[in-house]
Amino acid sequence: MSFGGLLLIVGGFLLGGAYSIFRADSDARGRTGPQVAFAVLLLLAALVATAAGVLWL
Repeated sequence: MSFGGLLLIVGGFLLGGAYSIFRADSDARGRTGPQVAFAVLLLLAALVATAAGVLWL
């Protein structure tokens, strides 16, 4: 497996984590500010890792 492929896998893992965190909300309070911020941070990291993996290949 090349380094680019590994970056694509890491990007997919981070994307799944961002989706999971964004989806987990409380019935009473909804999504909190830190929860949304962390999901956006993970989404940006996933996009960077995926773009780097594509460019590496």
